[in-house]
Amino acid sequence: MLEKPFSQACENNKRPLLAVLREAFAAVDFVLEIGSGTGQHAAFFAGEMPWLRWQPTDRAENLPGIEAWREDSALPNLLPPLSLDVTDEHWPVTDTPAVFSANTVHIMGWPEVERFFAGIGAILRAGGVFCLYGPFNYGGAYSSPSNAEFDQWLRTRDARSGIRDFEALDALARAAGLEFQADKAMPANNRTLIWRRR
Repeated sequence: MLEKPFSQACENNKRPLLAVLREAFAAVDFVLEIGSGTGQHAAFFAGEMPWLRWQPTDRAENLPGIEAWREDSALPNLLPPLSLDVTDEHWPVTDTPAVFSANTVHIMGWPEVERFFAGIGAILRAGGVFCLYGPFNYGGAYSSPSNAEFDQWLRTRDARSGIRDFEALDALARAAGLEFQADKAMPANNRTLIWRRR
């Protein structure tokens, strides 16, 4: 079996995130995760929220690692990972009551971020919930010196990436039919933003 990929950041933030997601996803039975990365979050959240069927997705090259976490977890409610690139015309899931994504919008180019929100708006059911975790700027300003440093590192690695402004993301969400609900403070200068489908 493939050795499971590991992210220390996932390990650090999974319990604070769980506290937010337990509440946000209390009334849904299915969650589409966009950008599942290593697969750690999927395995942890599916185990902690057994009433949910958790659907991990990522670009094709990341699926074997996610599958390794799924196989090792042996959880009946953790579904096999699906290939999803936000720029694809057709997404593999076309209807969902909930979406979760962590640490994704700052590693995409802005055109991909636009496609990401438009895609979520197209598949999220009326009343459905979308939770987005990561670092965000407010009013064009960094929320901490460490986020400013992280943003510089991101842009050096890929000039199209970078920490996104909350206001710009909320404008995309509103255009996609989503209404802002909550902004939850998280450890390490991160936030969880929550929208609902009108």
